[in-house]
Amino acid sequence: MTAIPNGFRKIESMSPFNELVGPLYERRDAKGFTIGFQVSEKHQNKRGIVHGGMICTLADFAMGYTASIAHDPPRKLVTTTLSMDFAGNARPGDWVEARVDLYRPGKRIAFVDCFIWRMGYNPERIGRASATFFILRPDE
Repeated sequence: MTAIPNGFRKIESMSPFNELVGPLYERRDAKGFTIGFQVSEKHQNKRGIVHGGMICTLADFAMGYTASIAHDPPRKLVTTTLSMDFAGNARPGDWVEARVDLYRPGKRIAFVDCFIWRMGYNPERIGRASATFFILRPDE
């Protein structure tokens, strides 16, 4: 894959770390919220597949970003737990996306799930994640 899929727009850098791993892209539609990236050489491990740490980064960012922007104004939050299961892989050039389900955006804690997909001719679910986020007070 050489092009960013239709409907995605680049997320402007939100931190120095995001600069290192990005660019990341977002899409919002009737199906929900999706964050994606195109696997490049910098994302691979020594076996030539996407590093598990990058998949964890995608999941953490996608779930936290979704929980943050679910309110207006967006809330500040920090990850308190993150669970990740791997079921496949991706290679440089592949488009990978996290499809997020924010199922309990509470007042102090948000509970979020997502599936990670390698897209293309034959899309494959390559991971799943769940996390809880502590919602900071505006002055924190």
